[in-house]
Amino acid sequence: MNKKVVVLGGGTGLSTLLRGLKQFPIDITAIVAVSDDGRSTGKLRQEFNVPAVGDVRQVIVALSETEPLVQDLLNYRFKTNSDLNGHALGNLLLTALINVAGNMSTGIESLGKILNLKGKVLPLTEDNVTLMARMENDSIIEGEHNITEYKGKIKEIFYKEKPEINNDVIREIKEADLIILSMGSLYTSLLPNLICDEIKQAIDESKAEVMYICNIMTQPGETDKFTASDHVNIVNSYLNKKKIDIILANTGSITKVMKEKYASLEQKDPVTFDKKNLKNMNVKIISDDFVAISDGMLRHDTTKLGFHIYSYLILGR
Repeated sequence: MNKKVVVLGGGTGLSTLLRGLKQFPIDITAIVAVSDDGRSTGKLRQEFNVPAVGDVRQVIVALSETEPLVQDLLNYRFKTNSDLNGHALGNLLLTALINVAGNMSTGIESLGKILNLKGKVLPLTEDNVTLMARMENDSIIEGEHNITEYKGKIKEIFYKEKPEINNDVIREIKEADLIILSMGSLYTSLLPNLICDEIKQAIDESKAEVMYICNIMTQPGETDKFTASDHVNIVNSYLNKKKIDIILANTGSITKVMKEKYASLEQKDPVTFDKKNLKNMNVKIISDDFVAISDGMLRHDTTKLGFHIYSYLILGR
């Protein structure tokens, strides 16, 4: 019987991780935050009062075992002067399925059968939630898109309305053999899963260890100048009794050209691997050169991620 892994996150980071995990004999459940409100997703949320579909679409594509053409089709964005401009076909399809099925979970399940998913995808909540942030200057910013664009440091995040957490999400966490907190935007992709009391309680009640996949690069306004241990400290501050047990961190080098590209275009810098501080926190460390380049962008090496996670599940090291 395969080991059961539950992964929490959102955005590109979660889908990248899942592409690596699905290569190994693991029972995967992806729990996706649904607070994104930018671009196509934001328009659909406003018009149809549905949870965010964009990150869910990316996760479905990542776990799909269908032909690459189908995956390209789901990610295709219309370029037109009409109201379709900017919409991803997969977002429109998911929105339609939500309306036909009556809720997002059933819609995802239906699409998953068509696309032969290597795992299960669950939205954190069926509610159309709004992410909020209190900045260091005590300004309150509403909406994930606005939080990301705001030029200031985040003090804390919370939801405008208390979401009703998906019961299947709670059950999957409690039954997990390993709980993985995905890399990605710390405050706007990962932590939206951990600001819910029900999630934190389920993690506490689970027998599984908690593994954190640390980012390769910092995020402007979210993790400027952060080391790996800084990331762990922030995540731990949002958890209850059970804290991070294991960290996967990058020790690979990044070329000067890529460093300059990210510094100038996105104001991002490499996350420093501060091994001594991590050891002092009693966190088990799994480190490797996880650097990969995809379409000119820095990404985690998906196969290496999957291999290290699977090895830890089987060997415990």
